[in-house]
Amino acid sequence: MARAAKTKRPAFRLAPTQSIALVFALIILVGSVLLSLPIASQNGISCGFQPAMFTATSATCVTGLVLFDTWSQWSAFGQVVILCMIEIGGLGFMAMASLVVFALKRKVGLRQRMLMAQAWSVEDMEGVVKLQKWVVFGSLSVQFVGALILFLRFLPNYGFSKAVWWGIFHAVSAFCNAGFDVTGSIAPGANMIVFNQDPVVCLTLMALIVVGGLGFFVWQEVITLHSFRKFSVYTKLVLLASAFLLVFGGVLFCVLEWDNPGTIGWMDTPHKILNGFFQSVTVRTAGFTSVDQAALTDGSKALSVVLMLVGGASGSTAGGMKVVTFLVLVLFLISRARGRNRVTVFKRNVPQEKIMDAATIAGLMIGLAFLGAIVIVATSPVGFVDALFETVSALATVGLTAGATTSLSLVAQWMIILFMYFGRVGILTLSLGFLMGDKAENRFCYADTNLLIG
Repeated sequence: MARAAKTKRPAFRLAPTQSIALVFALIILVGSVLLSLPIASQNGISCGFQPAMFTATSATCVTGLVLFDTWSQWSAFGQVVILCMIEIGGLGFMAMASLVVFALKRKVGLRQRMLMAQAWSVEDMEGVVKLQKWVVFGSLSVQFVGALILFLRFLPNYGFSKAVWWGIFHAVSAFCNAGFDVTGSIAPGANMIVFNQDPVVCLTLMALIVVGGLGFFVWQEVITLHSFRKFSVYTKLVLLASAFLLVFGGVLFCVLEWDNPGTIGWMDTPHKILNGFFQSVTVRTAGFTSVDQAALTDGSKALSVVLMLVGGASGSTAGGMKVVTFLVLVLFLISRARGRNRVTVFKRNVPQEKIMDAATIAGLMIGLAFLGAIVIVATSPVGFVDALFETVSALATVGLTAGATTSLSLVAQWMIILFMYFGRVGILTLSLGFLMGDKAENRFCYADTNLLIG
């Protein structure tokens, strides 16, 4: 009787979290090589590997911090490479890979389902393929509508070919919360300042940023359930907190900048309000700028840092610690201040481990932001406030700068590269680690000790 052949087990297999981190790194590496080619630069001369890696990391991690103006530095080839990295980084490589699978009508395997679940922070694989279809086709549809509106707006002034490219590029960049622009032919480095008097452009970009930043779970429930009462607690929290932060930030930016001639002080009232609310939207991970960030008052810079840290929703194109993470910490502080041991919201109890997870992410981001600001101040001719603005912008994958990016030392640039990668990939894999971790109690524990707190 013939022996059954033994199946060899692979000696080494990456965990889903490791796969996500590795693939993002490979995408950045490939993008860096492509952008360092002479053909990627407008002048036909290679920009060098380190600047190319800085740009590739910023694009793949949908951040938007740049060492050069995108239009002035990069050729059509370079701009296409950047756009592809933004799309892959914003939607996730699994979403892009699944697009090919859906197009070829292939069956989605178990490992692919696992990766999809991990990439979107889903605790189980039930319905994950359906969710992925929502992500892919829903995202492309929203981007198409945004690109069409922008194309029609740009067409009369800039011609057909430029209107097409600008419409596509800025729609993708806004939805993916990347903040890259190609308006440098008008004014290099000005970003959306050249359109801060144009409500169609500003409102379209704001809508794309908000939709992309709400997260795919949220707008799936909004579209399918149609009733706030039927929404999950998570969706309710995201919608309410996002609306509050948008209005609160918009009003406060208007108040702080109303008479500042360097930002909105010279505008009429409707445009002051428009740009105040644009700042409130874009600062929560989008990175487009309609006013000079370096000219903001210190109060506005501080508010920007807070909103950048908060970011958007989980499972979205946005970065930051995430809005529900921030809200859980606020609710925890309120509960403890009132002498309560439990955190409840919408008649539901928030598990203690979720509070600990939120505190871990927030503590890491805040600690790294201050540490990075100290490194920048020590190595570059940048003040502490602007340095903190820069590090938070990188960690939260926002892409706004108060003018510090081009003044960074080589050491600081490499640190910002690592911060952008951690902000997009590290926070994601850390969150997945919470979901995948062993929830069993420790096999042993030490005796309690008494500490003085506060």
